[in-house]
Amino acid sequence: MQYGKIPGLNKPIARVVQGSTMIGSDLDETKSFALLDKVYALGGNTIDTAHVYSGGNSERIIGRWLQARGLRDKIVIITKGAAPSADRQRITPFDITADLHDSLVRLKTDHVDLYLLHRDDPSQPVEPIIDILNEHRRAGKILAFGGSNWSHQRIEAANAYALANGLEPFVASSPQYGLAEALGEPWPLCLSISGSTASKAREWYVENQLPVLAWSPLASGFFSGRFTRDNLHTFGDREWDRVCVSTYASEPNFQRLDRATALGSEKGLTAAQIALAFALNQPMNIFAVVGSTNIDTFNANVLASEVQLTPQEMDWLDLKSDSR
Repeated sequence: MQYGKIPGLNKPIARVVQGSTMIGSDLDETKSFALLDKVYALGGNTIDTAHVYSGGNSERIIGRWLQARGLRDKIVIITKGAAPSADRQRITPFDITADLHDSLVRLKTDHVDLYLLHRDDPSQPVEPIIDILNEHRRAGKILAFGGSNWSHQRIEAANAYALANGLEPFVASSPQYGLAEALGEPWPLCLSISGSTASKAREWYVENQLPVLAWSPLASGFFSGRFTRDNLHTFGDREWDRVCVSTYASEPNFQRLDRATALGSEKGLTAAQIALAFALNQPMNIFAVVGSTNIDTFNANVLASEVQLTPQEMDWLDLKSDSR
């Protein structure tokens, strides 16, 4: 396992972050405990969860696992709050505070290592948001904070206010990023920095080296090989299948999949490993959040994080060149 750093945290951060959308839904507590035990044994010390995952059961199970194993001081906990509800946007000091307090109880801890705002509402001013996050940081309830699905312009505005007022800034960002280009939002208010239209955002992240916790770098399973040009009609209403088909099943992405498969065959790797290596070889300060449901997949992702791709291979995979 390779590790990086995030300002404000004194623990190493695994470059392959274990996602947890499946914990408490697809995986019950027994299976979740077994998975987390094995992830930790392989060096996976960083877990990404959220207030809304599995109706709160993701955080609850992770909290019980941390308590049962006595590992709280060894694990980096990333959780997210203030996601919108079916009724309204919730990027307010009140909602941030309420969700954080829920998460602390569920996770059975007195602090979250990295707290991310799950969505943004650009109609809300950044000043009260930075103020309340700093209040919780001073109280020791969070060690550092950032935004998930926040544009780099909004992060820049928030951090400018923090700098001008002697406050702590956002230290990390979690957009969607990967080899496949998203066709749209898989869920409302999601933000991707993949593809040609987001090149300015990626340039900003390269220049500023703000840590990027890229979610869905494998495009919701698109690079698994399950999805082909001629079988898309066979997938039903299962959420992740629906998201994959509607968000990533385009001809350019199938061409990227073809190339990842071919390059992987030459290197003894899967298309998914090549796609993950593509993300982690970017010049951004990047970490990959991947929801491995079994230890073999997690181990494959760790191996992928050690793969070095040449600039020529990267351009070829991304359809920017026809030669490598």
